Amino acid sequence: MKDLFSLDGRTAVVTGASGAIGGAISLGFARAGANLALIYHRNADAARRIEAEVSRMGVTARAYRVDVLDADGVNANADRIVADFGRIDILLNSAGGNLKSAITGPGTGFFDLAPQAIQDTMSLNFMGGAVLPCLFHGARMVANDTGGAIVNISSMNAVRPLEGRPAYAASKAAVSNFTQWLACHVARHYTPLIRVNAIAPGFFPNQRMRASLFNDDGSYNERARRIIDHTPMGRLGSVEDLVGTALWYASDASRFVTGTVTPVDGGFSAYGGV
Repeated sequence: MKDLFSLDGRTAVVTGASGAIGGAISLGFARAGANLALIYHRNADAARRIEAEVSRMGVTARAYRVDVLDADGVNANADRIVADFGRIDILLNSAGGNLKSAITGPGTGFFDLAPQAIQDTMSLNFMGGAVLPCLFHGARMVANDTGGAIVNISSMNAVRPLEGRPAYAASKAAVSNFTQWLACHVARHYTPLIRVNAIAPGFFPNQRMRASLFNDDGSYNERARRIIDHTPMGRLGSVEDLVGTALWYASDASRFVTGTVTPVDGGFSAYGGV
């Protein structure tokens, strides 16, 4: 069973590695034996901390600064990783986010939003968060005799659009649909040894989300309480809750699984509220 989930000797590329989700999954991959190419954009300190922690586990880790919206930069990074590590076996796409300028709320309706804010959110999560890394890093995986695994990070928003987040929800729905399409395309036209799947997290509060979920004293605000009331498991998620699903997708434990999107949301997307 341990061998089934082992990533010993494999190279995992993680975009958004300096974020909460990317960082937690990177550490999980390292504990399973993977060498790591950690891609970050702005938070160099967080990426370096993860790089150092992973290196202490006895595996190789290198951090790379890349803008995932820069196609030429992503392509060049894929070449560099292959030169540094020899091959790419796993691609985890966790880069992305929501732009405040694309959120509706008190005093701001949909018709008040700037088109560019919507477009930027779509580009960040769909093109940078999935398409470009898959296009360039994924292309390097095709020649692997043992195949590989691509894991995208979608969102529960993809199937349950939330109030105030039209662009983010649409962009994550695109990620889920693209994941299914790419899985079928790669298996039929390139190799059935490369699998493409996605994880759809529920509410996992990072620093940017805290203001929308917590009061100043650290207690849940009204929005957080409504979320928990609609989450059968009765709590918000912790990033460590995502590691097992990511490891399953990345390892041989899911070798006959492709084109799926797994919710990790405490039952939020399944609950009808009655």
